[in-house]
Amino acid sequence: MLDRHKGTPGIQKARLALEQARIGADSAPETRLRLALERAGLPEAQLNVPTLLSAGVVRQPDLSYPEHRVAVEYEGDGHSEPAQIVRDIAREEDYASAGWFLVRLSKRHMTHGAHSAVAKVSRALLSQGWSPK
Repeated sequence: MLDRHKGTPGIQKARLALEQARIGADSAPETRLRLALERAGLPEAQLNVPTLLSAGVVRQPDLSYPEHRVAVEYEGDGHSEPAQIVRDIAREEDYASAGWFLVRLSKRHMTHGAHSAVAKVSRALLSQGWSPK
């Protein structure tokens, strides 16, 4: 059967988006971050997986690399609220106490092709024992 939409740009973009979609992403910026990391050759991250850090302490990072104990959090505008800042500090302390490296990113890290975000995550993975293939 002939695919009459084969050359249609809108259809091609929709197919590509479906191929790149992953269950578990909370936002479009998180998806753009994940895709930038993968394009740069970093391993595929897990999305929003509950992670036991210590007895009774479970965190759910936006992206994670459990085998390297690296968590990545994309922090939007809501993270500038005073109560959220307190929660974010506690979260970072929980990761550090469990031997995890927490990478905190914002929209400024996503400019210029997300080079800054990729560099931060890459440094974290390397410091936690990852080596590129």
